[in-house]
Amino acid sequence: MTDRRSEHSVLSHLGRLGIDHEVLDCKPEFADTAAFCAEYDVPLSHSANAILVKSRRGERRFGLVVVAADCKLQNRAIRTLLETSKASFASADETREITGMLIGGVSVFGLPEDLPVWIDSRVMDVPWAIVGGGSRSIKIRLAPEDLKLLPTARVVEGLAAVVV
Repeated sequence: MTDRRSEHSVLSHLGRLGIDHEVLDCKPEFADTAAFCAEYDVPLSHSANAILVKSRRGERRFGLVVVAADCKLQNRAIRTLLETSKASFASADETREITGMLIGGVSVFGLPEDLPVWIDSRVMDVPWAIVGGGSRSIKIRLAPEDLKLLPTARVVEGLAAVVV
């Protein structure tokens, strides 16, 4: 999938779900979280990263986790969700193969219908959040509560911990 096709898929999905959102232009060189937040003056707590994770033992499973940029994923929680004794981040190639999106632009929208989406409960604590737009050229600003409209989404307590 090309970046423009990924963007279209994300925006179409937002429209089908009726989610109120704002499309923010992003220079591709600032698409990665730390650079984006610094360049566009966005608090890390308001940047919700979408990260593809995978099992490394047993049945091959994938899931997308959504975590605030000021938090760190808890491996134990990921292993429990993936029902495995060992888990890791998916590679950039796996991420593109499964989501159709590049790292730095991965969105919770426009994903395969059977991919589980696990959202850390801390993401829900802010009035607005920035998520990927399907490419490294746009981001989406929305109310975090609207993430619950995703059919495979589940809010998870303790998925991540604030980085001190």
